[in-house]
Amino acid sequence: MIEKAQKEDLKEILELQYLAYQSEAKLFGDMDIPPLKQTIEEVGEEFAKGTVLKVVDNSGDIIGSVRAYEENGTVYIGKLMVHPKMQKQGIGTQLLLAMENEFPNCRYELFTSTKSISNIRLYERLGYKIFKEEAVSEELQFVYLEKC
Repeated sequence: MIEKAQKEDLKEILELQYLAYQSEAKLFGDMDIPPLKQTIEEVGEEFAKGTVLKVVDNSGDIIGSVRAYEENGTVYIGKLMVHPKMQKQGIGTQLLLAMENEFPNCRYELFTSTKSISNIRLYERLGYKIFKEEAVSEELQFVYLEKC
């Protein structure tokens, strides 16, 4: 079940984030990526700025989440995550579509690493198109996708 997260969910969402982004960090051989260093205060700031959705399993545990905020007609979507044991079951797809429904008739933008092939495939399957690539370092390049 997808619903809006509450402030009291943020600690559990951050714990899920630390778990879910391990695989992303392994793609780079670097456990020092921003999602693994984010603080509860920073998550609280994102919560205050926009919308945070969560997926809760039958036992009440949060197994997925996504964040977004709208600015000048563009919805910036980030931190789409699903518990590693629950991936490849359509939860990420449902979360992304639910977030789009929170902000109808907008342009949507998100980014991921060029090494995150499965993420890029998911986004393209849902109608997102690559519009920009940006080198962050020698090892790290981001690809930006949009859906209008």
